Amino acid sequence: MTAHGEPIVPPLTGYLDRLSARPGERISVKCSSEVPGSVSAGIVRIWNADANPAGMGMRIEEVAALDLGRFAARRQEAALGSWGWVPVDGVFDKAQISVGLRFQPWLLRETGGTLLSLGSGDRPVWSLMVYPDRIVLDAGGERVSAGIAPKRKVWYELELRFDMRAGRAALAVASLDGAQEAGAEAAIGWSPAPGMRLSFAARPGSRGMSEHFNGRLEDIQVRERDRDGPVRASWDFSVAMHSTSVVDTGPMSLHGQLTNLPTRAVRGSTWDGTEMVHGHAPRQYAAIHFHEDDIYDCGWETDVEFELPQEIESGVYGVKLSQGELSDILPFFVLPPKGERRAKVCYLASTFTYIAYGNHARGNLDQTMERRIADWGTPRGADNYPGFGTSTYNYHPDGAGHCFSSRLRPLLTMRPGFVTFAIHEGSGLRHFPADGHLVEWFRRKGIAVDVVTDEDLHREGLDLIAGYDAVVTGSHPEYHTVQTLDALRGYTRQGGNFCYLGGNGFYWKIAVSDTLPGVIEVRRAEGGIRAWATEAGEGYHMLDGRYGGLWRRNGRAPQEVGAVGFSGQGFFEGSPYRLTPDARNPELAWIFEGVDEDPLGDYGFSGGGAAGFELDRADFELGTPEGTVVLARSFGHGPSFMCVPEEVLSHFSTLSGEPPKDLVRAEIAYVRLPGGGQIFATGSITFCGSLPWNDFSNGCSRMLENVIRRFGNLDDAPAE
Repeated sequence: MTAHGEPIVPPLTGYLDRLSARPGERISVKCSSEVPGSVSAGIVRIWNADANPAGMGMRIEEVAALDLGRFAARRQEAALGSWGWVPVDGVFDKAQISVGLRFQPWLLRETGGTLLSLGSGDRPVWSLMVYPDRIVLDAGGERVSAGIAPKRKVWYELELRFDMRAGRAALAVASLDGAQEAGAEAAIGWSPAPGMRLSFAARPGSRGMSEHFNGRLEDIQVRERDRDGPVRASWDFSVAMHSTSVVDTGPMSLHGQLTNLPTRAVRGSTWDGTEMVHGHAPRQYAAIHFHEDDIYDCGWETDVEFELPQEIESGVYGVKLSQGELSDILPFFVLPPKGERRAKVCYLASTFTYIAYGNHARGNLDQTMERRIADWGTPRGADNYPGFGTSTYNYHPDGAGHCFSSRLRPLLTMRPGFVTFAIHEGSGLRHFPADGHLVEWFRRKGIAVDVVTDEDLHREGLDLIAGYDAVVTGSHPEYHTVQTLDALRGYTRQGGNFCYLGGNGFYWKIAVSDTLPGVIEVRRAEGGIRAWATEAGEGYHMLDGRYGGLWRRNGRAPQEVGAVGFSGQGFFEGSPYRLTPDARNPELAWIFEGVDEDPLGDYGFSGGGAAGFELDRADFELGTPEGTVVLARSFGHGPSFMCVPEEVLSHFSTLSGEPPKDLVRAEIAYVRLPGGGQIFATGSITFCGSLPWNDFSNGCSRMLENVIRRFGNLDDAPAE
């Protein structure tokens, strides 16, 4: 934050209202600049997104026919922090009023956190604030202060009573465990007025909402006289838990709204461990968890809008914003026209994964990283600019993990050239820029592809990819919905050919919502390699009510989709594969035609080797299709590598019966399914980084070309 409490943001940036579109569809560009003047905008096509000067160089081409002109620069703010509001007209029109709620603090700041605030516009009539050592009702200088030191993750019940005629207020608060209680009373004078609303978890001011509460609120009620009096309003957070609606079950139906997507479907004050499904016992989950850094939709105004021409090729594109020496590129994907197949091969862009990692703040902004950013001229991320929130791999300031991530904000990590690691061999790219190695490979090999995204596949299902001879993933298709997995599995079982070119794919189950577009939800329940752990009893999604966590824990291990699944992880380092005897099977000789390497892939721009960082292996008991052949197996991984926790039973035993160290391996696998479909998997996140090595002339590149030309029924043969 700046000295004035404003978020730290890049000098020029923006986001799009969508990540993919078809010819004839429109895309809106939202831009913010810290510099006066005007901004120019144009469309570029993105091929290679690796800025490593030791590599082939970035390849980003201007699309001359899509110059979007100039528009006036302006500053658009991103307001972090979740909160809610409800109308209260008529609620306080009684001589004696009681306001009650329950709260559970997770982080208390000296500046205070807002429980409730009543007023109109940016002028609260009164605010109820919680501090590390007291709870205060502040009514324009008149105060009631209860001396209590709330403890983290302890539930408290609070009652605030107003005697409107006497001009007095009384405050009582007690922990539900009976260990703490306090009360106070003082003269407080105020009068209700039309148009007032009650805000909770933040209070309005001249600079927007501030003094956010970090923790959980539950059961805000207004009654006549005292807590046993007739109900005037009762905002029950257990109702409409899948939404941002705040429902009043009282007689006036004064419904309200939540802003910036706080977390619902979390344990409330009455949760007793007897029910783990919030839909079965909603009153045990009648709480909302608010955070000072929540964000959903920046809500920026559109600066320019454009329509994709009918003749535009399917591919990876971007809106390039320029202002003097400043620039930013906002990527998007162009699909073929609805119902058309302009290529035999389809590239599935992992946009759900890009969103999940969006604005990942890794805390690795050291001198080495700063030097690489400066030397390579690469974009900066959330460690420099935290003003747009972080990712599902980060913690909120109060210690809770981020379970939501949205594309309706600048995703600084989803930029050409963005560097994730600077201390390992190669370029240190992940996700969108890392997948540029494959996109450029398609171009260099003359393989035409149509591009679709996870979000499109979720929405349109199998019909989107049916009819393609081959479907190819990028380096890390980790996050998926029921619909995307159903489509991919249906595609191969109906005769489609599938290339899974990554590692740690099809791993986490996510939820999305038609009423909250652009956001994904993940609950990191039970097991797996996790950035944080979901609280007990909170494994079911808010958005769809279904159980979250690993797809493996949902009975759909990654091996069912891509023939291999997550087995080991270590530092961002790569190793080679050693071919197995099955690789010499004459029936599979076409895969290795022209490949004279063994070991295979002892090189690459991702960690220095084709098999690294996150490794997948075949496992028939987990769903690897019968008949799958392991063609190559990685070796030589460093001491940082370990098998994934879902495989481990004890320090020396695993579910498969193999020693834990033996599960640290990536496997290249091939299978022809009974319906004629084929799967080829490389089992490694760093594999695509090997493709550009030696100007795309290497064993990994040739092997993949053999496979995709066979899978895609492409007539022309690989170049010798």
